[in-house]
Amino acid sequence: MTRDLRTARFGAILTFVLAGLMVGTMTVRIPSLTDKLGLSEAAVGGLLLAWGLGALVTMQSMRGLMNRAGSRTVLRVAGPLTALSLLGLAFAPSVPLLMVTAALFGMAFGAVDVAMNAQGATVEKRYGRPLMNGLHAGWCVGAMGAGLFGSLSIAMGLSLTANLTIVALAALPVMFVIGRTYLPDTPAAASADNAGRRRMPPVVYLLGAMMFFAFMVEGTVADWNGLYLRNSLGAPEALAALGYPIFEAGMLLARLTGDRLRVRFGVKGIMTVSGLATAAFFTVVLTVSSPLVAVSAMFFVGLGVATIAPLTMSLAGTSTDNPGPAIAQAGAMGYAGLLLGPVVIGFVSDFTSLRTALGLAVVLGVLIAISARFLPRQHQTASAAVARDDERELLPA
Repeated sequence: MTRDLRTARFGAILTFVLAGLMVGTMTVRIPSLTDKLGLSEAAVGGLLLAWGLGALVTMQSMRGLMNRAGSRTVLRVAGPLTALSLLGLAFAPSVPLLMVTAALFGMAFGAVDVAMNAQGATVEKRYGRPLMNGLHAGWCVGAMGAGLFGSLSIAMGLSLTANLTIVALAALPVMFVIGRTYLPDTPAAASADNAGRRRMPPVVYLLGAMMFFAFMVEGTVADWNGLYLRNSLGAPEALAALGYPIFEAGMLLARLTGDRLRVRFGVKGIMTVSGLATAAFFTVVLTVSSPLVAVSAMFFVGLGVATIAPLTMSLAGTSTDNPGPAIAQAGAMGYAGLLLGPVVIGFVSDFTSLRTALGLAVVLGVLIAISARFLPRQHQTASAAVARDDERELLPA
């Protein structure tokens, strides 16, 4: 194994870490943002809609762009832009400007998310074994760091603006440096010029639907967990801010072991158990009255839902010769869930209650388990076959 390949893996992991750090920093300070600008729950839903639409618009245009430019080029541009747009969020003085900067942040992040997963698929293919869960564990590390730093900032009286500025200025130069570590994408087949425009294999759309359900759960936790703990259960804001990093800690543990579990138990078994566990533990969150118990249960919700996104990204990347467009298609479907979930929660909670609206996450966990039963058996083994082929290619003649 070459030094360049190990460096590329480290660069891919660090990209996931920084993406999780920047997005997590925004989400854990949403309660502070509502206080700063006097936002209602419906207005928070509008803010998340602007962010999600920005990401979704970018992702919908990524299939062709990934064919032409490749993940390495996209990451080198979009990574620094994500940090700069987070800086814009920090200084937005009014609700209209906040909506604009949130949309720009979403657009930059949407490009990073598709490209870093395509880069991860390229690194995974070159290694010849599953790595995607481990890469997504880097996201969890970044999101946990964002939550812990956010909680510490609140305890120290650090303002929302200062919190976001510190993270943005720390991430910006690192995104420039790690741009040198990225690998060129796996060469596409001869017909790849049309790959960004033609219809994907049906399994890509099934995987996109499963990612849609999983991202709805993740987005719901990220954007509404803090407000639920503070407003519905009466948790202090510092404790409420810990719900998200604890959720990410559960995701981290699952993703650190997910690649090994995938080899041992198969994709269908892991996804079925993950969906049922997500539904069961989110039910606990919504039925207990103790904030401490609810925060603890978030760990197990994270444990349940963690492997869905990396598995679907990895399988989408092995479903065609060129992973970028397939990942872009599945990712766009998934982020439609990230867009719709928090927005739906915001508007439903206005008519009922936040606790009732969050019950959607329980339904989504069940839908993940049901969808897993429709995965074609041959596709479950496809990535393993690719891994064996690539491993043989890497062996000396």
